Amino acid sequence: MPLRPRPHRRASLPSCVFVDRALITVKAGDGGSGHVSFRREKFIPKGGPTGGNGGRGGSVIIVAEEGMSTLYDYRFQLRYEAQNGEPGGAKQCSGGDGKDLVLKLPAGTLIFNNATGELIHDLRNKETITIAAGGKGGYGNEHFKSSTYQTPRESTPGEKGPELNLRLELKLIADVGFLGKPNAGKSTLLAALTRANPKIADYPFTTLSPQLGIAEVDAHRRIVLADIPGLIEGAAKGAGLGLEFLRHVERTRVLVHLIDLQPADGSDPADNYRVIREELRQHSQALYDKRELVVLNKIDLIPDKKEREKLIKSLCRELELRMDRDVIAISGATRENVPALLGRLWRELNPTDDVEGWKSAPIEA
Repeated sequence: MPLRPRPHRRASLPSCVFVDRALITVKAGDGGSGHVSFRREKFIPKGGPTGGNGGRGGSVIIVAEEGMSTLYDYRFQLRYEAQNGEPGGAKQCSGGDGKDLVLKLPAGTLIFNNATGELIHDLRNKETITIAAGGKGGYGNEHFKSSTYQTPRESTPGEKGPELNLRLELKLIADVGFLGKPNAGKSTLLAALTRANPKIADYPFTTLSPQLGIAEVDAHRRIVLADIPGLIEGAAKGAGLGLEFLRHVERTRVLVHLIDLQPADGSDPADNYRVIREELRQHSQALYDKRELVVLNKIDLIPDKKEREKLIKSLCRELELRMDRDVIAISGATRENVPALLGRLWRELNPTDDVEGWKSAPIEA
């Protein structure tokens, strides 16, 4: 018995892949054409016009989908069309309207006209917009009748629905953005504050795309955190992964700059801090001027408290940072001072709402 060939299986990609740019074409539905007809019944030899109007074309509507954080769904399908309106019919029957096409996008998506470069809309939370309105339906000959024009034989075609080439660019919306050199401990800290499950390892660039998590201060207070891939010198000019994802921290209200107190590569923590600050300045002055909290991480690697305090004070003096306002020392691995960091972040975001006696309770990312 001959062997039957195995069916070809197409490799599937995980739906969680982070995609923050897409090019798509959208087209609203065309309006239906008007109809020309006359009343034809027994004993009514001269019936009037009865041609109905065409239906309206469907519109392309964009909705900000809660919980959506990638443009992955728009990576492969490039064209989206709403339904056309139906043509009018006899006996004054109007054509049906075309069905609207609803596209779901993550909040924070910038929608550009790719032909002109014009920003059409900046999509916000729970927002719904009509990006392309459907074409109007045409008029049937019944529309043109009058006392002096009783037998019109004309109708109009439906209006064409507009077609747009769109460029979608996602900028994640988060309250706090984590920055730092590769292996500074950003992913570990995100996992400690939330139930996000980022990849963690002891080699550079374990985080290849921004990761979001939600930290719960209490039942009514939450903070959205974003872990941005590690930056290296020259990131603003395209080195490493920095240029690709720096724009995602532009929307954040507070930056958390993680510094490894004792880098495994033997580099100077103060120099590492200055490198990142310079990359921020080159990328955007607004980003450079954003409120920043410096977090000295991995204090668990310095068990001697006196030595630890000496190192922290020396670093603060060198960088001209105030320990009581600009800096906090933690260990993301052992969670030492992590609850205090969360409380401090809340106060930075909400200066008039000082939380006392709360306990950290992470929830689903």
